[in-house]
Amino acid sequence: MTRPTPWPHFGHDELKCQCGCGAQNMDADFMTKLEALRAAYGSPLKITSAYRCPGHNSRVSGSGTTGAHTTGKAVDIGISGQDADRLLRLAVKMDFSGIGIKQHGSGRYLHLDMMPDGQGFARPITWTYK
Repeated sequence: MTRPTPWPHFGHDELKCQCGCGAQNMDADFMTKLEALRAAYGSPLKITSAYRCPGHNSRVSGSGTTGAHTTGKAVDIGISGQDADRLLRLAVKMDFSGIGIKQHGSGRYLHLDMMPDGQGFARPITWTYK
């Protein structure tokens, strides 16, 4: 059974770490902004990665143990084509501070985060993945 969260459009299972530890520590302010984005978009968003425990994040990301996912301030959303373009435009309007774009090959997605400027993170910033 999926545990509820305070965020009506997102369940515990889709927000938890994927390494099997079950940890889920999403930042409340980030999730409020993500809920607003979901409402503006008007359709479900497929979360492919959300919270990552420090160990898992250090294995899958160059941001090590203190990245945006580890602080609960980031999600990756599986989306492509015109849907990705529409979501990207909304995310820019809503001032997400980090936007990563992967729209080639398999596993197309948008990374959205709310990391503050500093602490090793230059924000706002947009990037693409190879």
